[in-house]
Amino acid sequence: MGVCPIDGGADPVDLPSDARRGHVDTGDRLLTPGEVAALFRVDPKTVTRWAAAGRIGSIRTPGGHRRFRESEVRALLEGEGLGEFEEGPTARAS
Repeated sequence: MGVCPIDGGADPVDLPSDARRGHVDTGDRLLTPGEVAALFRVDPKTVTRWAAAGRIGSIRTPGGHRRFRESEVRALLEGEGLGEFEEGPTARAS
């Protein structure tokens, strides 16, 4: 492994291509809206609306599709971080 002449860190040539582009693999599996919807027993469009409203974090693929971190989804299912789902994930605004 080489050393970067600029900052003394790992030489970017030695890093995986994703890391060179600024992406860091956290080891967390990414779920599709359909997979998240199945876990919450809602329609995939509902999951997409939650993401658009900021109720659940998402990332975009290079093709523009949403993906959700499994650890965040599991935490929501287990009741952690439900501050934005106070009335339940399917509650409608009045």
